[in-house]
Amino acid sequence: MSGPSFVAIDFETSHTLPDSACSVGLVRVHDGVIVERRVELIRPPRRAFMFTQIHGLTWDHVAGAKPFAEVWPDLAPMLEGASFLAAHNSGFDRRVLRACCDAAGLAMPRQPFQCTVQLARRTWRLHSNNLAAVCAHLQIPLRHHEAGSDAEACARIVLAAHEVALQRASSAG
Repeated sequence: MSGPSFVAIDFETSHTLPDSACSVGLVRVHDGVIVERRVELIRPPRRAFMFTQIHGLTWDHVAGAKPFAEVWPDLAPMLEGASFLAAHNSGFDRRVLRACCDAAGLAMPRQPFQCTVQLARRTWRLHSNNLAAVCAHLQIPLRHHEAGSDAEACARIVLAAHEVALQRASSAG
């Protein structure tokens, strides 16, 4: 039996407006195997940075980067054949992707989002389901708030949950 095919995605934003993506990480999984990783800096539409203390990025890091409208068309082919997009606290990443696509005049991907917070809550019933706690429980390396690392962690959470579901199904049947 093959594993899932999906793309894990994580955005970092410069401030509270959802179109302020300054970094994106994508990890493509095909048949349960990580096959591609991409991380891109994005020049947000405004110079204001409120979240530098969280992710370490400043305007100087992204001033020479392409805007979302030029970054996303190079990344979107990674989504071909993916059943869903996975993100930790998926509402945030869905909102950022929608706002950035709308601002750039680009189509929003058709894949549904799967939230790895909810997946972890259902699968492991941990005291905390934040990304760091789930990664610690599963022994997944994490450089939190680095888009590529966060996206890979989400991919590994989905794969670990898939394994648990297979184990439970085989022991029940």
